[in-house]
Amino acid sequence: MSTGDLLSIEPLELKFFFELKKQISCSLILSNKTDSYIAFKVKTTNPKKYCVRPNTGVVMPQSTCDVIVTMQAQKDAPADMQCKDKFLLQSVKVDDGTTAKDITAEMFNKEAGHVVEECKLRVVYVSPTQPPSPVPEGSEEGSSPRGSVSDNGNVSGVDSAAVARAFVERHEGPEKSAEGKALISRLVEEKNNAIQQNNKLCQELDLLRRESNKSRGGVSMAIVILIVLLGIIMGYLMKKT
Repeated sequence: MSTGDLLSIEPLELKFFFELKKQISCSLILSNKTDSYIAFKVKTTNPKKYCVRPNTGVVMPQSTCDVIVTMQAQKDAPADMQCKDKFLLQSVKVDDGTTAKDITAEMFNKEAGHVVEECKLRVVYVSPTQPPSPVPEGSEEGSSPRGSVSDNGNVSGVDSAAVARAFVERHEGPEKSAEGKALISRLVEEKNNAIQQNNKLCQELDLLRRESNKSRGGVSMAIVILIVLLGIIMGYLMKKT
């Protein structure tokens, strides 16, 4: 925040969450700390790139004014996301009752004897942030590995009990420690039951496969025996004739 005698300006950096081919805006808050009318004017080193609304105006005594700065859609990203553009905000005391329509360039002319307060603002580009993960990514020391989700939806690397424990430690107070421990115990029990059920299903599936293989083998042998018998009978009948 600027600590000028006339206006407080917040923030002193114009931060744009940079995205290609998209207009991006940020705002300034101008606060009049005096009992006088304060006129302001906003200038930039790259006027074709930015649109400032309002770029001039009057802030009444002990009041605030919002200024919206919009960056036009950009086709290319700057190297290393660095920007050299700058803004200059000028402010000066004016007569009571002055409106935005009454503002002239002469009001901000220092050579004419006007006391003009100036504040330089720099432009900062910020890369768009990714949405936060709903699952804690590590312990308090930050050394725990992340868990991953397999094709069947099971969590590997971090089990449900560990997730619950991390959640309880992070979000619950001491008064809910008993409830948290009960939740962890229940999750551990459900996990063990799920493992047992999974092992049982695997055993039953293996047994079904073995019985299916035996069944197919028995049918094949019966067909072979039937063909042999038919061949013997046919041969016997041919000899009789």
